[in-house]
Amino acid sequence: MAPTPSSIISLSTENPIDDFVQAAKIILKFADNILSNPNEEKYRKIRLGNPTVETKLLPIVGALECIFEMGFQEDGEYLTLPRTSPISQVKTIRDSLIQEIQKVSPVSVNGPQAAGGSVQPTRSISQPRPSTSAILPNYQQLERQFFQKIESNLSHVLKYENQGLQAKARHVIPTQHLIEKAQKSFQALAQSGNVGDIGIRDCLILELLAWFKNSFFKWVDAPPCDTCGGKPTSVGMATPTADDTRWGAGRVENYKCEKCQKFIRFPRYNSPEKLLETRCGRCGEWANCFTLCCRAMGFEARYVLDWTDHVWTEVYSPSQKRWLHCDPCENICDKPLLYESGWGKQLTYVLAFSADEVQDVSWRYSSKHSELLTRRRECRETWLVQVLHKLWNGKLSSVTDTRKQEMVNRLLTELVEFITPKSTEGQNLSGRTTGSLAWRQARGEVGTTSAESKPEYVFNLTEDEKKSKTFHIRYSCAKDEYVRMSDLDADKVVGFSSCLFKCEEMFRKEEQDWKMVYLARKERSSKSSLTWKFDFKGLKISKLEVRISSAVYEDGVISWLLCSDSTCAMLKGSNEFQTVHDLEGEDGMTITADLSGGKGDNAWQHTQLFRQSNTDLEFCPYEVKVHFA
Repeated sequence: MAPTPSSIISLSTENPIDDFVQAAKIILKFADNILSNPNEEKYRKIRLGNPTVETKLLPIVGALECIFEMGFQEDGEYLTLPRTSPISQVKTIRDSLIQEIQKVSPVSVNGPQAAGGSVQPTRSISQPRPSTSAILPNYQQLERQFFQKIESNLSHVLKYENQGLQAKARHVIPTQHLIEKAQKSFQALAQSGNVGDIGIRDCLILELLAWFKNSFFKWVDAPPCDTCGGKPTSVGMATPTADDTRWGAGRVENYKCEKCQKFIRFPRYNSPEKLLETRCGRCGEWANCFTLCCRAMGFEARYVLDWTDHVWTEVYSPSQKRWLHCDPCENICDKPLLYESGWGKQLTYVLAFSADEVQDVSWRYSSKHSELLTRRRECRETWLVQVLHKLWNGKLSSVTDTRKQEMVNRLLTELVEFITPKSTEGQNLSGRTTGSLAWRQARGEVGTTSAESKPEYVFNLTEDEKKSKTFHIRYSCAKDEYVRMSDLDADKVVGFSSCLFKCEEMFRKEEQDWKMVYLARKERSSKSSLTWKFDFKGLKISKLEVRISSAVYEDGVISWLLCSDSTCAMLKGSNEFQTVHDLEGEDGMTITADLSGGKGDNAWQHTQLFRQSNTDLEFCPYEVKVHFA
């Protein structure tokens, strides 16, 4: 007997039984329609916006993966089964689903008849659903599976404590560079008087997040063809090799290049050591490797598992005396309501794992505790509390009295935090950004469209500048700081966005391999822009010089526009100063860069501002010099 596909195992074991049966029957209907009508195009398309798909498939763990294992691929607002995809894979999924349904449901589902016989799929699927009492959760079985999942993750996080593995992680992390950036950020906060209870280690975790997202790890929807660079399509799953298994890849996705017909394997590695080498994957790989990096940098970190199929990290802040939510996929820190209110996820269980403990932290990630409770049907709440408390006490027994008291105090603080649901006000939550649009829509994680937060910084003249009738600002992308040359008593400002009036879909990219830095559009964004605003009230421009370095590749487009209240001038990106006469006599202006275009998955990299070597600390690719009449 062939092994049960991993997606079906997830579907049958990680959902309440009635949800599994309902989802399985919908998938069976898709499969039977294809098997009965293999040449009918309409049966090879599934619209993601279909109400049945939206409400009865997408929220169910493993359901979408089953459809992908049948051979379906993302195609805009549809999932499509290509003509080239083998029908045998559809039949494999169908037969496995029938077997799993028969294990848990008293309803008979007709299996394949004898060879040569016809299959009657619709008749079996359209039978009345069993009564609720017939498929009430068997808590003994469900809780056994739940406990196995807890034990598996508690065992996994012990890998992060391996000192040799932590040393390997530190070898690839630019530790000193991140510390220096954190020190600059902390100094800037201190000078602005906005430090509060933030410590320098909090600034360091932000720098580690940004480096991991922008320079170290890469998101993979489908692996590119390493022979011709062509676009591959999914053709189901491949058999893991001994080496795959060694590195924890029990699942290996199989793809075929449309151009050269080569097969490409994508092992889903679960070994943080291997991920330091491959540096790519989806949310599981990201959180797995990032949690190791946090431990390697000396942070207390927890691996956080969301039962509705996402993972991230929590890092403890000694200065704030609380756990901080850190999502490396999104480069986001301390926005725990992101998933529920931003992505629109229907959370159930969220557990945090470390070498010291396992905690139910679901309440940190929801502002709708009552609704969340109604969806928790995989175990009894009393059972979960008892199990977690027993495991926690077991961990406490092996630590020092000092550490024990520290953990008790932390737990009490955490429980108090959970009592009051959080508010989403002022959090600027948005939908998911990693993964293709179709994938994010399919998972219901796009969220609602909202404008990006606007810095709204305006350059105003200081008294010294008014007296000298000059204004001169420089920005170094290598240092990521602004220096006011016309008033050297003014503080340096760290962070490119700190002096922007508007900023949409931009970030600072560091290329560790090429040792280059630049400002770019956020990954997968089709366009972006940023604006600087200058108010010279009381004085008139007599001479204006600007240096605005930019670079485009493929068919990328960058347009520069310099405007006052009454006129505008188009500028060209250049390493040289340009003298602009159009704004002479004006008392204010804005400089705006709009970025768009580019080709393929890396289109965002085809428009770059202020590209320079990260060791070039003298040249400033952005400068504005103004003399006043």
